[in-house]
Amino acid sequence: MPCRTAAWHTYHRATRSATYGFLSALPLFVFYETTIVLVNLDATRPVRVEAGVWIKELLMMTGASGGLGLALLVAGGGLAAYLLDRDRDIPLRSRYFVGLVGESAAYAVGVALVVSSAVGALFAAIPPADGALWAQLALSIGAGLYEELVFRVLLVGGLAALLGTLMESSPAAYVLAAGVGAALFSLAHYVGPLGDPFALPSFAFRFLFGLALNALFLARGFGIAAWTHALYDVMVVTGMLG
Repeated sequence: MPCRTAAWHTYHRATRSATYGFLSALPLFVFYETTIVLVNLDATRPVRVEAGVWIKELLMMTGASGGLGLALLVAGGGLAAYLLDRDRDIPLRSRYFVGLVGESAAYAVGVALVVSSAVGALFAAIPPADGALWAQLALSIGAGLYEELVFRVLLVGGLAALLGTLMESSPAAYVLAAGVGAALFSLAHYVGPLGDPFALPSFAFRFLFGLALNALFLARGFGIAAWTHALYDVMVVTGMLG
């Protein structure tokens, strides 16, 4: 038992790190950026993840666009991970990455059951997204990557750090950051030319889903949150969750 506890502690500590967050996000990044280009080759109305558009527009303001912007994004993420973990001993083990994906899949199913049940008790079922399967898969992976980067890392992480300096209680700061972040995450889906028409059932679902992802991010880090979000969306568009 002590050995198993120590092994879990090492795995938990490692996979919560910025290093594993960055490395585990790379497959999501490559899949989305490659697939979305192929999907949009013959599309009359190009599709993309709004959060990804925001990040790329910020990069374009620095003069970096296209491939240079993507390379700068990866380099910046790698540099941030290095700076955050440079004084830590982070073991890189393939089984930890397998465990991270498996853990995320379990969270995806669990979050789906809890959040869908809660929303379903109040509203009618929310219809699944439409569109070609490959487009939906690309958007699912892209949402897991870019929405977690914007709303979890930058928004919730930044809010938690700011509120932590203003409030005496760290747990209270985390709870407030998670609640505000979930509300903004849900509202962002109705903003801009790519936004959905506002509907209370979808807002409630996205708020609770965002709240669950915020809790995962604060407890388990970016990698787990990104993969949970991506796998949940993939399960929905492929019908694995019914």
